[in-house]
Amino acid sequence: MKRILVTGSSGLIGSEVCIYFAERGWEIHGVDNNQRAVFFGPQGDTRWNQQRLTESLKKQFVHHEVDIRDRLSILDLLEEVKPDAVVHTAAQPSHDRAAAIPFSDFDTNAVGTVNLLEATRRACPEAPFAHMSTNKVYGDRPNTIALKELETRWDYDDDHFAHGISEEFPIDQSKHSLFGASKVAADVMVQEYGRYFNLPTCALRGGCLTGPNHSGVELHGFLSFLAKCNLEEREFKIFGYKGKQVRDNIHSHDVARFIHAFIEAPRCGEVYNIGGGKDNTCSILEAFKLVEKYSGKAMISSYVETNRIGDHICYYSDLRKMREHYPKWDISISLEETIRQIVESWQSRNSG
Repeated sequence: MKRILVTGSSGLIGSEVCIYFAERGWEIHGVDNNQRAVFFGPQGDTRWNQQRLTESLKKQFVHHEVDIRDRLSILDLLEEVKPDAVVHTAAQPSHDRAAAIPFSDFDTNAVGTVNLLEATRRACPEAPFAHMSTNKVYGDRPNTIALKELETRWDYDDDHFAHGISEEFPIDQSKHSLFGASKVAADVMVQEYGRYFNLPTCALRGGCLTGPNHSGVELHGFLSFLAKCNLEEREFKIFGYKGKQVRDNIHSHDVARFIHAFIEAPRCGEVYNIGGGKDNTCSILEAFKLVEKYSGKAMISSYVETNRIGDHICYYSDLRKMREHYPKWDISISLEETIRQIVESWQSRNSG
């Protein structure tokens, strides 16, 4: 039986990857110490997801209560497990929160990634290593693209970006937030271990990664938190840009599917902009309408003139490189279906 080691296994992408590979007969080794609850408080707690994995996957799932910042523990763990693949999803994921905890943010995102890369190189150098990076590595530079204002959203007013932002887009000379900077460090190290040591690695620069198992909070998890606010009849704050800021949203299952494609045919030191693409975009205003459609409740919101530091006005991923390298992969779950699942999941959790 093949073994896969997944960091952040109780999070959105990590748990999806665990279930996806378990269904295909892999032995799952999950690494998670519920650090999200430390970053965001009780609302960020993911123990419920850990329990779900333990109950549903049973002996096929082994949980490791290990902090990726603990270098010796990570080195020992990789040597013990010797996985056939490593999927690194653990992170401090909020650019707002990073400013308040800069040491913890960098130690988690940058140092934790180096710990895993080096442990993989020593224990199982043939194992494909997929790292969840972020589109925040581009900083606020996407905001320099010419935009046009439409009734409910912003969009690019430059034909060069008709398909979205590609991996060729520059990351320098922009404001990243401290979170974005720590993720740049991790992203570049993942590439370097691929190019310098010839390890099969990739950095996946995610757009809005979402799905029904997301523990969305105000500082991270846009669609999940929006749906939660709607169902609980709580106020959702819109930060700047008239609520017309645009994101591309990709279901966690489609992320897991791409990771599987990479593991089956890995490349060394690659980067991919993994998002929903133009077809799965929405603005905050448009997301309100979609959530209301499935919840039957009116959205309660307020508006704050000041936008978040380093926030993108409009961002969606150009998926052409992913489709070229892995032609059997494509988006399989629409934005509407994703939102329907998120609403249904929150309804189920709240009733439980």
